[in-house]
This record gives sequence, structure tokens and C-alpha cells, in this order.
Amino acid sequence: MVFAKLFAGLKKTRDVLAAGLGRLFALGRKLDDEFLEELEGVLFAADLGPTGAQIVQRIQEAYRRREITTVEEVYPFLRRELLARLQGCAGSLARAPQGPTVILVVGVNGSGKTTSIAKLTKHLVDQGHKVLLGAGDTFRAAAVEQLSLWAERLGVPIVKQATGADPAAVAYDAAAAALARRVDYLVLDTAGRLHTQKNLMEELKKIVRVVQKQIPGAPHETLLILDAMTGQNAIRQAAEFAKAAPITGLLLAKMDGTAKGGAVFGIREHVDLPVKFLGVGETIDDLEPFAAEPFVDAILAQAAQQGAGA
Repeated sequence: MVFAKLFAGLKKTRDVLAAGLGRLFALGRKLDDEFLEELEGVLFAADLGPTGAQIVQRIQEAYRRREITTVEEVYPFLRRELLARLQGCAGSLARAPQGPTVILVVGVNGSGKTTSIAKLTKHLVDQGHKVLLGAGDTFRAAAVEQLSLWAERLGVPIVKQATGADPAAVAYDAAAAALARRVDYLVLDTAGRLHTQKNLMEELKKIVRVVQKQIPGAPHETLLILDAMTGQNAIRQAAEFAKAAPITGLLLAKMDGTAKGGAVFGIREHVDLPVKFLGVGETIDDLEPFAAEPFVDAILAQAAQQGAGA
């Protein structure tokens, strides 16, 4: 299991937890109401939000039933509770039974969408897949230019048109090229949009219709890119996008830049969508498929040391 990148990428979240839990797990602390109140504050600082409060309530209940009686027992209990809340959260990319698999990528401007597409493309190329990019974010010249640069660096073809072109026309050409070139994956970018922008949401539906005419069953994945640095705000974005578009999975970008990694738990509780990838660094290789156990262990690693030494 590749753990080093995930461990490094979640450093800020882990540091917040480690600092707070380190104080709590200090020698001589008793498991009491004051301890539990401080624990809730530590979890809140890592942006676990309501999830943290629920976990503390579970610990309180276990404490009152005398299922746990010492500070040393809190860490394994906390780990089990966090894992339980992420059961079924992970998911692998869909694969079309035949022909190209189409991945539609959506998200608001500034979420890290273009860079995430590049990382996803590198991930697929490293697995030996043939990938084609479609530059469907035609409203923003920089988006087409950036994606073109990434395509050149990665050695993959790209279908694009001039700034302001009809995104559905780009999608049509990209789907035709994907079939003609017999690629494994077509990754289609779309304009950065908010769920409240009705015209853009209608455009997204048009893109889907155009692609489906050429590749039945497409898009096989619709990935929503969320900026992990927005913490609990990402939950609201995910919920609203899920209402407006057939989202099949999430990619959380910029996990390395935030101490709010705990938002993953809130997203899971409020949006019934799998988290498929985490962006854990600034380089093209810093994308990790999401898995619950490595994620929890990465954010609790130093807390485990503190707990073991309590």
C-alpha cells in the first residue's frame, strides 16, 4: 500500500489533530467530561464538524456504560468510529464494457479542476491506458491553454477549439476522436460553474446528450472536483451539484494545503457519493485513490503515538 504521499499530503490536518490530541493524551489525564469537551474542540478544528460531535457523543455513551474507562482506550475507539463513518465511501473508476470510457469533469472555478484533470490523466497513463483530453471549458482561454500544456507534457492528444466555441461541439469532436483513435479513456473538461448558473447547467446536459449519441452509456463517470481547503463549504457544493447533475464520484483537491481534511467525513454523511481520489500535493504524481483505512491512519498517525504513550 502506497502510504508516504498520503501521509505527507495530510500533514496539516494531522498536525492539528496531533497538537490537540497530544495535549489530551498527556500523562496523568483522566477520562472525564472535561476531557471529552476538549476532544470535541480538537475534532472541530480539523473540520470534522457535526461528525466530531457525534463521535464524542458515542465516546461519552461508552464512557458512561463503562465500556471505556481510560484515556488510553480513546484512540482505538476514535479510530473505529472514524472508519465506520467512511465505510463504502471509496470507489474505483468505472470502465465501459467496450469502447472508450468517458469521464466528465465538473466543478467551480478555482477548485483545482484543470490540475486535477492532469493528475488523473497521469494516473491513467501510468496504468498503461490510452487517454484523450477534451478541452470543453471554452469560456476561459487560460483553461484551454493550461490543459493543452498538460497534454503536451503528458504526451496525450487533446481536442480543442477557439475560446468561446460551443462546448458541446468540442465534446462531439472529442467523442468522435476517442472512437477513431480507440483510446481507453476520454477525459472531458467543462466550464467552471456554480449550481445556481442555470444556463451552464443546461449546457452540461447538452454535452451529455451529444456524447451519448456517439458513445452509448457515456459519461461513465462524472467527477466533481472539490477544493478541500473550503472545508465544510465543500459539503454544500457537493450537495447542490448532486441535485443538478448526475455526479458519480468526488475528487478532493488541495488536501495538502489544508488542515480541514476532516471535511471528508461531513461530505460522506451529507452526500451519498464515493470519494474516488485525493489530491495530496503540487506535483503531477500527487493523486491518490481514496481508501478509508489509509486515510484515517494518515490523519491519526501522530495521535496514535501520543495515545500509545499516554
